[in-house]
Amino acid sequence: MRAARGSLQVGAFRGIPIRVHFSLLLILPLLAFSFGGAFRRAAEVAEVPPERLLGSPAWWGLGVAVGLFFSVFVHELAHTVYALARGGRVRSITLMMVGGVSELTEAPPRPRDEALMALVGPLTSLLLAAIFGAVTWLLQGTRSFNLQFACFYLASLNLFLGAFNLLPAFPMDGGRIVRASLTGRLGAVRATRVASLMGRGFAVLLGLGGALTLNPFMMVIAVFIYLGAEGEARQVRMKATLARVPVSALMTPRLAGVEASSSLWEAMWALRQARRLVLPVTEDGRPVGWVWLEPVQQVPEAERATRTTRELMRPVLVAEMEEDGWTALRRMAENEVPHLAVVAANGSLVGTLDLADVQRGLALYEARAERAGPRPRDFRQERPA
Repeated sequence: MRAARGSLQVGAFRGIPIRVHFSLLLILPLLAFSFGGAFRRAAEVAEVPPERLLGSPAWWGLGVAVGLFFSVFVHELAHTVYALARGGRVRSITLMMVGGVSELTEAPPRPRDEALMALVGPLTSLLLAAIFGAVTWLLQGTRSFNLQFACFYLASLNLFLGAFNLLPAFPMDGGRIVRASLTGRLGAVRATRVASLMGRGFAVLLGLGGALTLNPFMMVIAVFIYLGAEGEARQVRMKATLARVPVSALMTPRLAGVEASSSLWEAMWALRQARRLVLPVTEDGRPVGWVWLEPVQQVPEAERATRTTRELMRPVLVAEMEEDGWTALRRMAENEVPHLAVVAANGSLVGTLDLADVQRGLALYEARAERAGPRPRDFRQERPA
């Protein structure tokens, strides 16, 4: 297990990390308490005598809460399997307090595949609901009260999970299906804008419903849907812009770095002179790593003259000048690095690219695109002013 970005990795599927967000650990006791409070009513609906069930309502509540998130995991796993089968790339599966997220680094190329990928999750949940419902029905009259009650609860949870996710509220699955169905006519950016407006409208209604009924879970879900719809719309706009901007138009030009054979004293002097916390390490003009100021400062002064930069350098990832900005940004995200070294066709260093460069260039080119009108522009022959 390992922690990453507010989450704990608990396993992997085909090399894809499976993570549990810390927010889930906070909400789990509350869900257990809520399910435990509804224990007797649920037993009556399931036609099971509560006194014949083993364990206290609190333990049943905890078990149902865990069953809910296991159902969410299966739901997300269905998305992942379909995405991989259709050429998508999945970075991670994360279980959170309001459900699960299959984080894609590359979506399936066709809108039809995106729609089917969104649909397969709810269909899997509904299939599980049907299976557990059938088992519940078969167990009636067998006096297997505990198993019957557990299957009834799992059927109910998966039925709710499947039906709720089919609501046309982006970024939920139903909203993604709406977005995919509109993409062919409106294009990805406008289709996402429409789906995002629908999702935010639904979130407002859900939040109002939660406030009127004093239901904190509804209000929390509403906030996550609203933020998710807004965030995904922003990401699609960013992708549409950066896909038309070359790395050479975003990077900070830099023709030299710190030589790998230089001493740590020389590396520190170069960092201070450039007023940077990190610089590329080069060998024969080619980037071979990064040197950071903090590790250099931690080396005793007496050793800095005898130790080389190569000893402290960290691995480097590169981007080519003419590749698009979205590809470079995705490489940073996939490898969880804050910057790339930019190289020419012969592999020599020509600049660096970090998140600040991308954000600055994105703001500039989005402003230019707005002034130019609704028709997309290709900025590959332009450079920032």
